[in-house]
Amino acid sequence: MSKLKIAIQKSGRLNEGSLKLLKDCGIIIDNGKDQLKAPARNFPLEILFLRSSDIPQYVEDGVADAAIIGENVLIEKPKKVRIVQKLGFSRCRMSLAVPKNIDYTGAEFFREKKIATSYPFTLQSYMDKKGIQTEIHEISGSVEIAPNIGLADGICDIVSSGSTLFKNGLKEVETILKSEAVLTQSLKISPSVNDILEKLLFRIRAVLEAKNTKYILMNVPNEKINEVSRLLPVLKSPTILPLEQKGWSSLHTVIKEETFWEVIDRLKAAGAEGILVIPIEKMVL
Repeated sequence: MSKLKIAIQKSGRLNEGSLKLLKDCGIIIDNGKDQLKAPARNFPLEILFLRSSDIPQYVEDGVADAAIIGENVLIEKPKKVRIVQKLGFSRCRMSLAVPKNIDYTGAEFFREKKIATSYPFTLQSYMDKKGIQTEIHEISGSVEIAPNIGLADGICDIVSSGSTLFKNGLKEVETILKSEAVLTQSLKISPSVNDILEKLLFRIRAVLEAKNTKYILMNVPNEKINEVSRLLPVLKSPTILPLEQKGWSSLHTVIKEETFWEVIDRLKAAGAEGILVIPIEKMVL
């Protein structure tokens, strides 16, 4: 029987997010401590635990059929692979940073300057687009210390909260790119394994859609139902159930997370009361 071989980060911030996503998709993984390969108990899938920097090559070669990887890694190590879904977690940005006491006036500051980074390809591409010549020092870790020891005038690194920069006396001055976890697919995937990937992708999209959507219930005077219904960006139409109290109905629908507060305020103004908001676990469209 065919199995989907999916690579994820061996350890780090992407590892936990990837395993949680698979769990939310109803997939049980039998993985013990220090295992580099683990099967799923209830889905034709096998996980390969690899270093992030190695994953793009494994997917291009077809050793892994798919992978969950940071988009920034694919940009730094461009390979012949296909991104099939952005996953919405492990969001970060790649930024340039300089010592706090520097009077930074723009990207021209870096002309003929030294920049330390673990992402030389991405940094060079950015500087080439800007037409700025720099001296790039590639280092594998602890990039933030480089300006403090005189190795570089600034750094280029992944930033999440910015607390690490602050602790090392640096300030963020330019954002090169924004990144998040993505599901990527090998171009060498077989048709039978691709069918399994499509089933997994169906589950993933149901989970992602649910995370971006809320289920809401509210009590509405009958004479206000049409007005309230017009305010709702629903899939088709709201469900309306009569209440025991005459002249009132209970209205049920779903609403997008990004428009939630704006719509709630408008619903209240239109006469809706007792608004109840419930998270959605899965949403199949």
